[in-house]
Amino acid sequence: MLKIKNLHAGIEGKDILKGIDLEVNAGEVHAIMGPNGSGKSTLASVIAGKEEFEFSKGEIEFEGEEISELDPEERAHKGVFLSFQYPIEIPGVTVTNFIKTAINETRKAKGLDDMPASEMLKKIKEKADMLEIDRKFLSRSLNQGFSGGEKKRNEIFQLAMMEPKLAILDETDSGLDIDALKVVANGVNKLKSKDNAVIVITHYQRLLDYIIPDYVHVLMGGKIVKSGGKELAHELEERGYDWIKEELV
Repeated sequence: MLKIKNLHAGIEGKDILKGIDLEVNAGEVHAIMGPNGSGKSTLASVIAGKEEFEFSKGEIEFEGEEISELDPEERAHKGVFLSFQYPIEIPGVTVTNFIKTAINETRKAKGLDDMPASEMLKKIKEKADMLEIDRKFLSRSLNQGFSGGEKKRNEIFQLAMMEPKLAILDETDSGLDIDALKVVANGVNKLKSKDNAVIVITHYQRLLDYIIPDYVHVLMGGKIVKSGGKELAHELEERGYDWIKEELV
């Protein structure tokens, strides 16, 4: 589904990613861990096409198509979803209206008509019930006055409604208490299927107690320096990152 080869990228003239190779297949969950400043969020942003990041070398292939020149909207329409570490607030735009607009823009990009209102309402009800979201929540302005947990729950609701092929969760556990963490993880687990894939970017192993990864990759100094199974996350929790640095010397 996603193939990244020798990816180099940075911001404001500073090199951050220095040769990333990564392959993610449908049905897989990949966790990317690493210390602060290692390039984890940059990798997420570059895959999603955020324009402030400078792509300098390499390939990003999504479902057999090179997408490194596509803008973020085009990538989103093709099925790439990025959850933000700090979701933005949009006063006056309800959660429901935001979702309706996003879905219909994606349909328009594929040459389809807007989703019929009855079908949209049915889908909203189904996904809200699945994620145990109170319908009153959906009539609030997007992220305005939301707690950290509510913002993350809203992003998982967006993920459920958009049904992307690739979901990238960028430190979605940041600042969450254990109850909110379980809500987010439960939502992701319900949405996983053999036809989609998830990349979880996190500092901490605790999220991976609830979203079990097939593969764990350690990003340091702009490169993936070690990969393994879920056991690697536990080892990082126990030993930190210094032992990996020592292996690399």
